[in-house]
Amino acid sequence: MTREDMLGKVDHTLLKAFAAWEDIVKLCDEALEYKMASVCVPPSYVGRIYETYGDRLKICTVVGFPLGYSVTEAKVAEVERALAEGCSEIDMVVNIGDIKNGDFDKVEAEIRTVKKACGSHVLKVIIEACYLTEKEKLAMCEAVTKAGADYIKTSTGFGTGGAAAEDVELFRKHIGPEVKIKAAGGISTLEELKMFLDLGCDRIGTSRAALWFGGK
Repeated sequence: MTREDMLGKVDHTLLKAFAAWEDIVKLCDEALEYKMASVCVPPSYVGRIYETYGDRLKICTVVGFPLGYSVTEAKVAEVERALAEGCSEIDMVVNIGDIKNGDFDKVEAEIRTVKKACGSHVLKVIIEACYLTEKEKLAMCEAVTKAGADYIKTSTGFGTGGAAAEDVELFRKHIGPEVKIKAAGGISTLEELKMFLDLGCDRIGTSRAALWFGGK
């Protein structure tokens, strides 16, 4: 895989609570320079980024982030606002409590509802795998697939663990053919980036790609 191919699969990410506008501008400029897939940013910056960069940059934002336990109606409202402000892709956190309660149909219904709100825009579903048993991960592979989401995503990066090779391998075996995989959380070296791509991930969430490929 070429340098350009790898960069084209990176969601250049900055989701820290203390991210200032100057940090967001740096992120966006790097994403443009290195032709990354998108910038993944807090919802409060979506409109300002679109006003500044327009369609030159694909904007991804997060919904129900990072804990996932906001109600479905709130997640839909977040999606609608983000899309209205120029967002292209949504990374949504599922309700972990519902998973732990075994309410897998409820989780599937929420994903389906959020995907309907996204329409033709990409929906990535964060299942926060570090909190789940293998049975629960398998149930989420089924729910994400049946609900029509575009991606299953490993982690928020704010949980007790991040992307793990074994989770990606499990997803690849059990998601439907239309579902892609995004690895995120704790991917701190270029070697790890390459590993997750080789395992079959279509997107990588990281804040470090510009450093690995020559940025300052």
